[in-house]
Amino acid sequence: MKYIRRQVTVMEKLSIAPLDLKTVDSISSNHSTRHIIHRTWGQRSGPLTRLVSPSDVGELIKPFVFLDYFEAQPLSASGFGWHPHSGIATITFMLSGEASYEDSTGKQGILPQGGVEWMRAGGGVWHQGGSSGGSLMQGFQLWIALPPEQELAPAQSVYLSPHEVEESGAVRVVLGRYGTAKSPIAAPPSINYLAVRLKDKEHWHFEPDAGHTVCWVAVQAGILHSDHNTLASGELVVFEESDAAIDFHAEGDTTFVLGSAIKHPHNLVLGYYSVHTSPDALHQGETEIKRIANRLRTEGRLP
Repeated sequence: MKYIRRQVTVMEKLSIAPLDLKTVDSISSNHSTRHIIHRTWGQRSGPLTRLVSPSDVGELIKPFVFLDYFEAQPLSASGFGWHPHSGIATITFMLSGEASYEDSTGKQGILPQGGVEWMRAGGGVWHQGGSSGGSLMQGFQLWIALPPEQELAPAQSVYLSPHEVEESGAVRVVLGRYGTAKSPIAAPPSINYLAVRLKDKEHWHFEPDAGHTVCWVAVQAGILHSDHNTLASGELVVFEESDAAIDFHAEGDTTFVLGSAIKHPHNLVLGYYSVHTSPDALHQGETEIKRIANRLRTEGRLP
């Protein structure tokens, strides 16, 4: 789900100018420091900030191939109408406010503050979302590229209420596991996606799982320090590929999301609405998208 001043096509959304992939190294010569190799404030379009696209930063951090941050007053957010996906899973995490949802698996409802939407598009799905309630809406939508055994699987949608998102200290586990907490979502086991809140001057020592050489952080509020680096509010940084630990220190109350994973070893084959591992899988996904569209039109749900 995405919240914008006007409804646009997914093609338009993916055509926002690509980001500059020039890397930025840590200034430290300390070999124990995990260097930052890329940082960006993304591209803003109305209340949306595109931080990652499959054709740019997504190549650095796959299986994480897309990330939007949204922040909008409900009256200014017209919502996002019916649109399809295949080959990926989309994960929406609501930091504040609430949103409506409906998908072609037959589910609909309200996603509240602190809730999570997991939409495994697999072989093909359609969904839509919009504003609900009167509060400021803030959150992230992430796409992950699915492995070959799941990219054409039946669509699956899971909606978690805030109390179903387990916590371990300052960490809420959106996908995967951390400490004593585990997400109930059956995501690929090689992926962790965490939402972290630190108070001023708090410290967090992050130990990635074995083999999780991909790591990135997007700061939503506050200032975050990592070794000799400063991460500003609104910034996304990519760390060098390694499974070394990272120490974080908060300056002010700080909110951020972190993704870590085993690197997705497959090519990203892109369609208008889809990301697959091969042209044949992309063709199958787009064929299923068309079939579902015909059913939705017959049911009177899709213009």
